[in-house]
Amino acid sequence: MLKLTRLSIVFIIVLSSCNSKKETNKEHLVFRYNEHKNIGSLDPAFSKDLADIWATHQLFNGLVQMDNQLNVKPCIAKNWIITDSAKTYTFNLRHDVYFHKHNLFGKDSTRIVNASDFEYSLNRLKDEKLASPGSWVLNKVESYSAINDSTFQIKLKQPFPAFLGLLTMKYCSVVPKEIVEHYGNDFRSNPIGTGPFKFKRWEENIKLVFRRNNNYFEIDDNGKQLPYLEAIAITFLPDKQSEFLQFAQGNIDFVSGLDASYKDEILTSDGKLKPLYADDVNMIRGPYLNTEYLAFFMETDVKELQALKLRKAINLGFDRAKMMTYLRNGIGIPASGGFIPKGLPGFDDSIGFTYQPEKAKQLVAEFKAETGIQNPEVTLTTTSNYLSFCEYIQREIQKLGINVNVDVIPASSLKDGKANGQLDFFRASWIADYPDAENYLSLYYSKNFAPNGPNYTHYNNKEFDALYEAAYLETNITKREELYTKMDSLVMASAPIVPMFYDEVVRFTRKEVKGLGINATNLLELKSVKKGIRDKE
Repeated sequence: MLKLTRLSIVFIIVLSSCNSKKETNKEHLVFRYNEHKNIGSLDPAFSKDLADIWATHQLFNGLVQMDNQLNVKPCIAKNWIITDSAKTYTFNLRHDVYFHKHNLFGKDSTRIVNASDFEYSLNRLKDEKLASPGSWVLNKVESYSAINDSTFQIKLKQPFPAFLGLLTMKYCSVVPKEIVEHYGNDFRSNPIGTGPFKFKRWEENIKLVFRRNNNYFEIDDNGKQLPYLEAIAITFLPDKQSEFLQFAQGNIDFVSGLDASYKDEILTSDGKLKPLYADDVNMIRGPYLNTEYLAFFMETDVKELQALKLRKAINLGFDRAKMMTYLRNGIGIPASGGFIPKGLPGFDDSIGFTYQPEKAKQLVAEFKAETGIQNPEVTLTTTSNYLSFCEYIQREIQKLGINVNVDVIPASSLKDGKANGQLDFFRASWIADYPDAENYLSLYYSKNFAPNGPNYTHYNNKEFDALYEAAYLETNITKREELYTKMDSLVMASAPIVPMFYDEVVRFTRKEVKGLGINATNLLELKSVKKGIRDKE
């Protein structure tokens, strides 16, 4: 007899009712999704969180953009040349990119983007009064200027191979001076950009609507103007279970990621879509540039955590593959390599730790003999979202003879605590700001100590620092990747972290949705998405 959960029953009832209705002519032209984390701002200068990035990506463009294979492609810049030993970038702009319509533009209600708009946008980004969280992207820039209306030039202080990837971030989007200065801080809720969709309406924490930009400059491979959709509608239900039920009812078209509230409902234990959903749902999955890990504060006073042997024992003492099967239905890659995630050049799965409980027990015994501490004890700090992972590791590590306490605190407290060196052992994650391993390795450069940088562990290694600085100057891609791997192996030799897993992007869509791809930065690209009308019985 088939055993159905409450969610399954709801899904079947809803499918029956939905299949009895005819779609309206316009319904298939609106893409609907829910954002459970809310959106803080539609100003690209504040696009720090994924929720904000997804929204602003539909409204704004920059000089360059990234495709789903993480290749940098032209956008408003149709081409560019790199000179002066890779320190000068000269961008040639398109002549057919218009800002979204607004009466402040005057007679035509719009105008063409020119190089001075990029000069203004970057000036704004580094304006201390604005206090953009993205001002750091210009740290390696010496100067920039509009050479003429269609030529924009950026000069770097030193070569930086990942610079074009950095320019794909939404922080670097072009904005119109006259509109920004008119609205001031209210530009966050009155955005005017150049993107495939334009702003229509925002009832904060209730609904956000974008409409098609009929003047958009990009076309598909057949010469048809993008985007295909007429609108995007975003709701703000605060919890993932409610979001999934809306998806099951056909009220939204897309769900991203796994949540404990529904993962066993939709997926088998080995990460496959359950038969109940096969006729109405597509699942897309692929690597995500996100490393989930535990971190040690290397300047701790806790003797147990000062000891390399205990840090290595913790790394060796739990089965990552089993953890992923039990807690994530096999979604995610067990982290047997270093901090650089799978999918990025520089990744090497041989430099990390595998499950070796006997070796771990031996290291614990050696620690006890050398220090006289017979009952080693550590406290692991986490948020409620990752409690199941930390409790799994707690159980496994206690089998080695290390007592582990798990302290659950709010996300805001953990964020402050790790930035200020107040946590000795804590859960963390790092999602790529731009797709280059340098972004991950920056967390171990000694000049980046938190709170002024992302080195939360306060790892300090002169050899690492020398290699990190050498990588900036290395223009040969293969040699730079070798430096990345060597740096990552140096970090793992000191074990300031416990890599748990490299995440995967998982997306569920209704069968009507076509053209929604997947990429390792989990960017939501909707300009090429189509929604068809399914045949109803």
